[in-house]
Amino acid sequence: MKTVGRIAYWLAAIVVLAAILVSLDYTTVQAVLVSLLFCPCALALEYFMPQARKPMDKVYLSLAVLISVVLLIIVLHYCVWYEITSDRLVANRKDIPPMLINPAFLGLILTALSVGDFLWAKWLSGRFKEQDRTVTFFSDRQSVTLKVADIAYVESNDTEVRIITQAGESYRNKTGITQWENLLGEGFLRIHRSYLVNAASAKLVSADTVSVGETKLPVSRKYKESVISAFSSL
Repeated sequence: MKTVGRIAYWLAAIVVLAAILVSLDYTTVQAVLVSLLFCPCALALEYFMPQARKPMDKVYLSLAVLISVVLLIIVLHYCVWYEITSDRLVANRKDIPPMLINPAFLGLILTALSVGDFLWAKWLSGRFKEQDRTVTFFSDRQSVTLKVADIAYVESNDTEVRIITQAGESYRNKTGITQWENLLGEGFLRIHRSYLVNAASAKLVSADTVSVGETKLPVSRKYKESVISAFSSL
């Protein structure tokens, strides 16, 4: 159901964007094609922005996404659209409206799309919670499927992560810990750049330490306030 909800969001976003572009003298087909360009760029912004820890990294990422959108728009307008004349296929070059190369307008559209998708996905997760939700990943070239509730914590070692289960089993995987944080959802709490714990099976030992079973994990200064707040609300 959550997947269907995400697809419905992006279809609705494309329809709204296309309606705006039709008012700029685009045909319906042209408006839809231009609208589609924004989707992968907005998803890239939503996916990579949480991983950009330094302010300048966020600035560079935003500039890269904006430049990508502009380049895609230029390519679409001058290299893709064609029309059939009486004797041959010729390029149908359309002037680009100034609004579509305005960084402020593009940034507004991309931000609205990515933030809207994030909030919608968060609402869907709360609305359609799956008690026996599973996650599938590769560990040592073998496919592994675990119940999310059976995962105790995730530990990052820069080049790979370890997934530790409640039963003490350990699996290795190459997916970054930030992606695991997004994948596992709200039930998991980031306590350190290297640790993501299942809040239901963790205990706050002190302001600097969380225990998961017999294992004690450090809480970094960056996450201390959010960790204390999260455990006080449990």
